[in-house]
Amino acid sequence: MEARIPPRPGTVALVHDFLLDLRGAERVFLEMCELWPEAPIFTAVYDEDGTEGRFADREVHASFLQRLRPSARTFRALLPLYPAAIESFDLSGFELVISSSSAWAHAVICDEHTTHISYCHNPFRYAWNDRDRTLTARRDPVSRAALRSLFHRWRQWDWIAAQRVDAYLANSNTTQRRIQAYFGRESRIVYPPVEIERFDPTTAVEGGGGDHYLVLSELMPHKRIDVAVRAFNELRRPLIVAGDGPDMRRLRSIAGPTIRFVGRVSDREVAHLLETSRALVVTAIEEFGIAAVEAQAAGRPVFSVGMGGALETVIDGVTGCLWQGGPADLAEAIATFDVDSVDPAECTKSAARFDRMEFRRRLPREIKRVLDQAPASRPEQVHAHQPRPGLRLARRGRTRRSV
Repeated sequence: MEARIPPRPGTVALVHDFLLDLRGAERVFLEMCELWPEAPIFTAVYDEDGTEGRFADREVHASFLQRLRPSARTFRALLPLYPAAIESFDLSGFELVISSSSAWAHAVICDEHTTHISYCHNPFRYAWNDRDRTLTARRDPVSRAALRSLFHRWRQWDWIAAQRVDAYLANSNTTQRRIQAYFGRESRIVYPPVEIERFDPTTAVEGGGGDHYLVLSELMPHKRIDVAVRAFNELRRPLIVAGDGPDMRRLRSIAGPTIRFVGRVSDREVAHLLETSRALVVTAIEEFGIAAVEAQAAGRPVFSVGMGGALETVIDGVTGCLWQGGPADLAEAIATFDVDSVDPAECTKSAARFDRMEFRRRLPREIKRVLDQAPASRPEQVHAHQPRPGLRLARRGRTRRSV
């Protein structure tokens, strides 16, 4: 039976940056929601359809930005407003606040009687580790100057916000080092949960996979999908690119005839594409990289950049091949590494280290450790939470004012 945290009902709140679609961070947050089924959710913006109704039966509070009805395609235009949005929530009635943050969720304001633990997927990449690439991608000098100023102010705000958090949990060694470097804070690692039971490795055992290689990613410039496209143009081998994003049009324009784009696909289609692939190709430096673990759960090897989370999830030469460089380096790795020599059983064994049941055991244990170390001066009783007037998305996604 999965462990649960003992604070009384109504005293735990969960916070996430935004709930507009289902990517890696949102899947981790779903597992958190399973651990605290009665906890209300606070998020800057929410889209029930975009999240496939996974939060429809939860009490979801969105910020004032919900009035603008942002989508997964448009929410980035509101970037300067998210700090104010996340700080607008009144969380003073909770004993425990758990934030799931890759941008601004860790900045929620709690009172002195609340323990705030932040599970960090990565400090906001555009303001910290990816700021230079983000700025150089802007050809317009005016917008580049405006972004530079915005990111400077964001880093100041972000550092201050990080000092309010009682304890950090990191999803990998890479994120742990960034939390230390950017915020000056210590953290402990809890690896993300992976639904390894979704995958059937027998296809790999029986048939050795299919003919295609697979990219499974959001199509953003920092994901470097163009490296895979150019490598497979050179190799003239079949590559399927599953995912959507603002870089789609550019990638299509440079893709050769052996490359097929299938857009965003369902979980079932992801499992099928992985199980019937030759291998998964990862071109970005991932903080953790859930897709790489999913590929191994399907019994398939991974070609990944040999940096970041791949150093913790992929066993070089056993469950995949770690490489560095550009398209020519990836093409060489694929041409020289013997995919057929990879034992699917080794892949599934590697993936089992990150099973979601391990997450369900480890996360409550780490949170209990923090609570046990918290000052003993917390009040015996906590008053019922009275939300600040704002927008509330109740069951079935109906929008109404909180009272």
